[in-house]
Amino acid sequence: MGRYDLSLIGFGGVNRSLAELIAERGDELKAELGFGLRVVAITDLRAGSLVQADGIDLPALLATAPGELDFSRMAGGSTEPRNQQVIQDGPGDIVAEATFTNPADGEPALSHVRWALEAGKHVCTTNKGPVALQGPALKDLAARHGVSFEFEGSVMSGTPILRTAEHLLTGLRVTGVEGIMNGTSNYILGRLEAGAAFPDAVKEAQALGYAEADPTADVEGFDVQLKVMILAHQVLGANLRRQDVACEGISQLTPADMRDAASRGLRWKLVGQATRREDGSVDARVAPAALPADHPLAAISGTTNAVSFHTDLLGAVTVSGPGAGRTETAYALLSDIIAIHHRHGAAEAHRTPEESFRG
Repeated sequence: MGRYDLSLIGFGGVNRSLAELIAERGDELKAELGFGLRVVAITDLRAGSLVQADGIDLPALLATAPGELDFSRMAGGSTEPRNQQVIQDGPGDIVAEATFTNPADGEPALSHVRWALEAGKHVCTTNKGPVALQGPALKDLAARHGVSFEFEGSVMSGTPILRTAEHLLTGLRVTGVEGIMNGTSNYILGRLEAGAAFPDAVKEAQALGYAEADPTADVEGFDVQLKVMILAHQVLGANLRRQDVACEGISQLTPADMRDAASRGLRWKLVGQATRREDGSVDARVAPAALPADHPLAAISGTTNAVSFHTDLLGAVTVSGPGAGRTETAYALLSDIIAIHHRHGAAEAHRTPEESFRG
């Protein structure tokens, strides 16, 4: 039985939740999965960086409130995040990347992923930007260095939508995919149905922690646009650019639109979709759609997400589940680590229990 050493890049809600999961369930996971997990490095914009090759004492670390963390007070700590140094030269086998990403260029997450892959380290990330904008190139880079690039959490948080497509739809011809992939916009639409004005619905979503201070990416569809690009590549093999995916948000919808739709048995939803045309090309778009009651996405309410795969033999196969949440997204990182083990662990099983698996 071996062990993977992890470098956590970004220590906000997601990677902190992954650390909590390892601290609380480490022995149970080791018995169930057949390998151990140890955190040996952490970087954070506010707390700095911490590298302890023999393993970080997670319970002690997690006893400190997030806003009070200061890695410079600990052995192996620094006030500087030192992301590049930790990623390239640190002791981790797997880099768990969960920092902020700019949807326009994928940075800084894109550089983090590249540095890790070029250093011969496996990567799991929850960031949409690098996957949507440079996914094929990053997968090729990982293959050249004999490591894995995993990103289950980039579309529907912990709900395994990408692995469902990869493993459970084998033998089916998938002609298209459509989904509700932004819980914030879906919650706001529900509040509009209840009669709330759009600005008030946005404020409610912000107060509940669903929407950011700047909700543009959610309400104007840009978040879903990136997710459509990821699904189009993973499911339909299409390498799309942002300009290839027409994008319209929900900011122009009103309670009156909701009432009119309801009178006709319809519900407004923000739908992202990609469909293969007869000539083999792919049409992709994000736009509000008034869906009939029997549509598989019509009943999806609140912050729940759902994706429907259109198949030749089964018709629409729909998967729904949480599309956000720190614990749920941390599970996506764990599922990525498990996938890395399944792909690489057998070849490294000769390692002794005291040794880490190396990529």
